Amino acid sequence: MSAQSTAGMDEPETIDHPSRSDGFVRGLSEAIGGPIGEHATGFERRGSQWGARFRTAARIVLALTCLTLALHWVQKSPCQTGAWQNNMQYTRFCYTDVLALYYAEGLHEGKVPYRDHPVEYPVVTGFFMGVLGLPVHDIGEERPEINQARWFYNLNALVLSSLAVATVAMILALRRRRPWDAAMFALSPALVLTATVNWDLLVIGLAALGLYAWARRRPVVAGVLLGLAASAKLWPLFVLWPLALLALRTLRIQQALATIGTAVGTILAVNLPVAILYPENWRRFFDLNSERAIDWGTFWYIGRYLDGKWNSGAPGDQGPFQWLSNHIPTLNTLSYALITVAFLGIGALALFAPRRPRLAALVFLMVAAFLIFSKVWSQQFTLWLLPLVVLARPRWGAFLAWQFAEVGYFVAFYGELLGASGKPVFPEGVFVLAASLRLITVAVLCGLIIRDILHPERDPVRATYADDPDGGVLDGAPDAGWLRRLRSPAEPAPVRV
Repeated sequence: MSAQSTAGMDEPETIDHPSRSDGFVRGLSEAIGGPIGEHATGFERRGSQWGARFRTAARIVLALTCLTLALHWVQKSPCQTGAWQNNMQYTRFCYTDVLALYYAEGLHEGKVPYRDHPVEYPVVTGFFMGVLGLPVHDIGEERPEINQARWFYNLNALVLSSLAVATVAMILALRRRRPWDAAMFALSPALVLTATVNWDLLVIGLAALGLYAWARRRPVVAGVLLGLAASAKLWPLFVLWPLALLALRTLRIQQALATIGTAVGTILAVNLPVAILYPENWRRFFDLNSERAIDWGTFWYIGRYLDGKWNSGAPGDQGPFQWLSNHIPTLNTLSYALITVAFLGIGALALFAPRRPRLAALVFLMVAAFLIFSKVWSQQFTLWLLPLVVLARPRWGAFLAWQFAEVGYFVAFYGELLGASGKPVFPEGVFVLAASLRLITVAVLCGLIIRDILHPERDPVRATYADDPDGGVLDGAPDAGWLRRLRSPAEPAPVRV
């Protein structure tokens, strides 16, 4: 097998089964007779039989994804009419921004996003809201008997669920030897609980398509897709930093520049017309983020709570987090500074790790660092990490610990919402504990991924693939001469045969 092979283009010899390669799953499998044996049918390469085995696994995972999304739809069904009374959106755990913002953004009145009303999201998300919401409004005007809220929600649920299925299809395409990894996304409790809380699956779908295009060595297509994704939510921009550094490490600079340049051009092409025509409405997203105070469940929220517990309570006696909550510009500066330091550390890891890190591992670290130090960590932001953790570290043990923490946070968050509405359910300390466990489990995942980068023999993906199946032109590429000379100045350059 060539080390230069591209993800999905080399014909895999076997399908990795988690009961054989994952210690956690292996332990669970003992309850039903132990791992699949070495000579189980289908693990040898037998021409078209391998393809049949992959297709079977892929179909099962895609079916599980559809089942999970159907369960999510049922879980959100009490809120679909939009007639929320007596805090039922909290007591039934069914709140969704999709319905709340149908009214808050004026879509129910036929207002065009940005032109007639400022939108609190980037342009592609606002465009998506308008494309689905305005026809529903027009139909509702002609047929007053229909429930516009239900139509709008279900139309969004259908499109967003299709994007979730497309994301799983991209994961399967990137992991043809490890199709069962995609089951981590398909069976995720976080997907059941938050799939349509907001429009994050739009961003995730576009970003997954962009990563797949890069893996298939289509740098311009990857740039367009990542630019569109970043114009819906900003986090896909974090793909570009590790991409640039890995390209520098391997001197695959031309392809990386094509992706980065196309992404930036796409962002400008999408945003400039709106920014020029409706500048104040376009700036609404950035203004809200700069003015926003410490949000629930963040690192800063936990610190503020602990400040309140540790301080003496004397007038004017404030801890640092309490002080920051009253000085938003300073909070912004400190948050951005910590994120920048984390990004620089990830950059150093990308350049100087003993072996070139895989792209997905670095992107996961980037997004996780942003969430850990940001002043906003909404419940649905967990979806950002789902496809990345599958690609970065497909191990079930730490993944399930994180997912259980997310479920605990979800329940505690709704209890906090009820408390804020005048119906306290439990002390605030319970919510802070749940937020802390969520943060700790994400930090542990980061630590495990960093360990795998520093000790690549522990990397489960590299135990199956020769190098980086998501790397595109980076897959199998040797380190550049400048890096080898930096590490071993006296070492002679390798002789090309």
